[in-house]
Amino acid sequence: MKTLEYINWDPVSKFNLWKGFSIHIYSLMFIISFSLGWYIMKYIYNNDNVHKKYLDSLFVYTFFGSFLGARVGQIFFYDLSYFSDHWIEAFLPIRHNKHNILLGFIKGYEFVGYRGLSSHGATVGIILSSFFYSKKILNKKSFIWLCDRLCIPVSISAVFIRIGNFFNSEIVGKPCSDQLLWGVKFSKMDTEYGEIVPRHPAQIYESIGYLSIFLLIWYLYENRRKKYEYDGFLSGIFFILLWSVRFLIEFIKEPQGEEVINFLSLNTGQWLSIPFIIFGFLLFNLSKIRKYFFFL
Repeated sequence: MKTLEYINWDPVSKFNLWKGFSIHIYSLMFIISFSLGWYIMKYIYNNDNVHKKYLDSLFVYTFFGSFLGARVGQIFFYDLSYFSDHWIEAFLPIRHNKHNILLGFIKGYEFVGYRGLSSHGATVGIILSSFFYSKKILNKKSFIWLCDRLCIPVSISAVFIRIGNFFNSEIVGKPCSDQLLWGVKFSKMDTEYGEIVPRHPAQIYESIGYLSIFLLIWYLYENRRKKYEYDGFLSGIFFILLWSVRFLIEFIKEPQGEEVINFLSLNTGQWLSIPFIIFGFLLFNLSKIRKYFFFL
């Protein structure tokens, strides 16, 4: 009997609802991640004696900060030439399709959701929106204090986003041996990636890494001892580990959009990850407990 050599991946990526309008699983992953994040922060605010009246504002700031940052980052870091010719698609969740009629009367476009989103841009957006939120709304707590809490839901949200990428058959890994049991043939893979062959499920690798980071940070938050109570400790670990995972996984990913291999054979995603890793070390230094790092 022939054994399984790879996984054929041909999933449903969207649900058609009404007159060309559909809901994508990728969009559902965003809804799940933000909903779960809201409940996690509700628990944290209650645990840290912060009034729940500040929670809705945090959701609004984080949502718009992450979304706008992610979209702007995707445009400028990965697909500037495309969006310069399709500027309307930079603002609306649609894509040109001359054979489609959107909502029954808009010819030449289809609803695709906001698929082009940059995690680097989203991170910058969340940092900026969190800073303004901490100054204008939650002025009794510091910006770094907020970062130490917000990194917990952000890390689990990253898991769901990569699962959404997996359902979209995007951000695929490089070809692997067809003897690799978890190698995946993405049947609906974009043509830009070339031949449909078994590939590394890079999205799943990343989601597993991010899940591990979430569990670690959540454990450290729930089991805080005096040495963990310094501002910058949790968010420092978050930035160091999450962007290190991203940096390493990039070695087995196919290039995204206009991404190219640059100096020292590193691609755009890796170069963009390095400043965040450095930022993580700076945050970690604020904790004043560097000597404990290797004993976690």
